[in-house]
Amino acid sequence: MSVGVERTVGAAERRKAIIAATIGNFVEWYDFIIYGLFATTIATIFFPSEDRFTSLLATFAIFGVSFLVRPLGALIIGSYGDRMGRRTTLAAVILLMSGATFLIGVTPGYETIGIFAPIILALARALQGFSAGGEFGGATSFMVEYAPEGRRGLYGSWQAFTQGVALMVGLTLGTLLSSLPEEQFLAWGWRLPFLAALPLGLIGLYLRLQMEDTPNFRAIQEEREVESAPLRETIRSHGGNILKVIGVIVFGTSLTYLLIFLPTYLPEVLGVSSSQALTANLIGVACLLICCPIVAVLSETVGRKPFLVGAALGTVILTFPGFLLLQGGFASIVLAHVIFGSLVGIFGGAYPAAFSEMFPTKVRYSALSLGYSVSVSIFGGTAPLIFTYLLQRTENPISPAFYIVAAAVISTIAALTVAETAHRPLLDT
Repeated sequence: MSVGVERTVGAAERRKAIIAATIGNFVEWYDFIIYGLFATTIATIFFPSEDRFTSLLATFAIFGVSFLVRPLGALIIGSYGDRMGRRTTLAAVILLMSGATFLIGVTPGYETIGIFAPIILALARALQGFSAGGEFGGATSFMVEYAPEGRRGLYGSWQAFTQGVALMVGLTLGTLLSSLPEEQFLAWGWRLPFLAALPLGLIGLYLRLQMEDTPNFRAIQEEREVESAPLRETIRSHGGNILKVIGVIVFGTSLTYLLIFLPTYLPEVLGVSSSQALTANLIGVACLLICCPIVAVLSETVGRKPFLVGAALGTVILTFPGFLLLQGGFASIVLAHVIFGSLVGIFGGAYPAAFSEMFPTKVRYSALSLGYSVSVSIFGGTAPLIFTYLLQRTENPISPAFYIVAAAVISTIAALTVAETAHRPLLDT
């Protein structure tokens, strides 16, 4: 069927599909990322305490709430997407995410409404997590299923690329807003990125509703091969591959949330100025964005597996040197960000297509959502909390490196078990 898809889908339709998927994907991850980037401010507004680490722990605990809910979103939304289609499911997902983020932006602080402030914050984060549980599997399936043969790596890499763009936009906004007088920033400045989520979400909703569903999904609809119980079929027939996805993502999600954590870590732990921390982080994210499409293109000929294994093994080798570099001057801090950002970019260029190629169309949304969300919930969402706890308990500034290296060892072993899929047709049934 993949040959038929190639004949019937034109370049213009493919471009529209990628634009709709990536803009919506950007909005989803922008909404999710800005919470981590504004963690220190949220700690001040919602969890005032004389002990700074206690405030940060509470903030990152709420950050982790969304990850507890995320697998539930993957189960429900993923199953719906495989039964009813990618397009309408993704439209609903983006509306839910942007609305939850807007809610954070309008919620008064602890001094105004007391305990209700963190309760509303936790509720909004839970809604964000439920929504995000269905975004990765849907957006990745959408982009890869629209890709022509020989370009699935590039199309799939837009998933990771737009996550990087969302991180860069969030960092840029943080840099600009941090120039406000502190009183104004705490009063209303920090809220602006959250309030912007709703109009951005409405734009993403409009674009997604303009698209038809993917050629692959339309084909199994026409042939009456849509799986009536995709979740059951996913677990029964593809459980082994889901475990591999979970294992490979362990290091990637830990490293990604390290990038989100570093703008908090550098000022709070090492006394680096916020402007220097954000600048170094922007450079690291720029390296992510450069590496991602290059690796995606190379993976079409070299294969996906070498990059999955290489990025995980590289993290095992380079994490401790990277943390030692963070203890130095600004130049060495930048070099550490270059290392971490490049590793995430190498991984991001290969994994969306690699994971999509492991599953057939009838369960792809469910399988990707479940595997990704379980791994990110356990090893990514808890990472900032674990980093903060390790720093508090050990008073060792390189203690988070132990967690990341352990995750990378797991991922290296898992990546070695993954079959190479770059040169075979996309599975349809």
